[in-house]
Amino acid sequence: MREFIEKMLESIRKSDSEIYEIMMSEVLRQEKSINLIASENFVLDDILACNGSILTNKYSEGYPMRRYYGGCENIDKLEQLAIERLKRLFGAESANVQPHSGTQANMAVYFAFLSPGDTVLGMELNSGGHLTHGSKVNISGKYFNFVPYGVDKKTGFIDYDNVRKLAHEHHPKMIVCGASSYPRIIDFHEFKKIADEVNAYLMADISHIAGMIIAGLHPNPVEFADFVTSTTHKTLRGPRGGVIMCKKEYENKINRAVFPGTQGGPHQHTIASKAMCFRNAFSKEFKEYIHDVVKNCSSMANEFISLGMNLVSGGTDNHLLVLDLSNMRITGRELQERLDSANITTNKETIPDDKLGPQITSGLRIGTSAITSRGMNENDCKTIANLIYLSCTDFDSKKSYIVDIVEGLTSKYPIYL
Repeated sequence: MREFIEKMLESIRKSDSEIYEIMMSEVLRQEKSINLIASENFVLDDILACNGSILTNKYSEGYPMRRYYGGCENIDKLEQLAIERLKRLFGAESANVQPHSGTQANMAVYFAFLSPGDTVLGMELNSGGHLTHGSKVNISGKYFNFVPYGVDKKTGFIDYDNVRKLAHEHHPKMIVCGASSYPRIIDFHEFKKIADEVNAYLMADISHIAGMIIAGLHPNPVEFADFVTSTTHKTLRGPRGGVIMCKKEYENKINRAVFPGTQGGPHQHTIASKAMCFRNAFSKEFKEYIHDVVKNCSSMANEFISLGMNLVSGGTDNHLLVLDLSNMRITGRELQERLDSANITTNKETIPDDKLGPQITSGLRIGTSAITSRGMNENDCKTIANLIYLSCTDFDSKKSYIVDIVEGLTSKYPIYL
């Protein structure tokens, strides 16, 4: 990785000093910071190489063997390889690897099977849902009638009885499950039963939990859902991008919804990186990595609890947790800013029934995918939990101590330098 980065930076330095300075600053920021953002990770050098390859030169509207441009014979092989690997990885009947992001993947499913104004059930933001699951500030919430479901306010777990009640009350055309900051196992089978009861499509967004599914640490929704969407850059440790999997009967409509419905030419350099990512995910090493991600998150959660801090749902089953800061006399934004100044990168997060709103928040989301990629272990996670606790309770007097510990950890587990 380091050699590759050095060669890339040297090439950029010679051609554009301004871009070089910005990129070098970002290299140093990533190197010197503990990254706890649950939706970020560090790609392997083979994926980085694919993403910056000559494949970026080729325009290839359409699909394998059905292109609108000539010279796509190699591109066809590449995209078909990515499709077959993805299908095999999750046991899917059909797959589309062209979406530029998870948002684009979700929009394509909506575009294919919904009409403006249709009713959809989606998880509310405060309970851990995503913007594209019906937020009023997102196109999903503006074009469709999303009815939000949430979690039980006492347990922090999805209230499936309430989901069923809402489904029978509103008769949605589609139910969306999956989340952006939900730390527990999602019962896709139960969602399928509810969807069948009201004759609704079921879409599962596994952007965060895809890695856990592959490693056998979370149920696979492919058996139950009509459509499964995901990103490739979170626990899959791949490039920034999205994918869609679906039943064979929906393949043509999904493909048309991606292109020409919601996108133009696919990014074949990213599709090559996705194919590489899928190959890596078959390996024993990847599954061991995911097991370590989950163990690290559990270790951190247990340490927070021992320190008297509250967690949404009381813990975690996956790669992320959400701190409930209501009893800590600090907001999510304040804690995020303190941690940023100490080189610990996080993101503020709303909690169920949050009174402070998304710009302030009463919570903080923490993920362990990126630090596990660096090699950090359960003891390191306990140390980091203690640094976050000190940042809540005694930051002014302990900041230099926190910064020193962060520097020691990032030096012990280098990425690029």
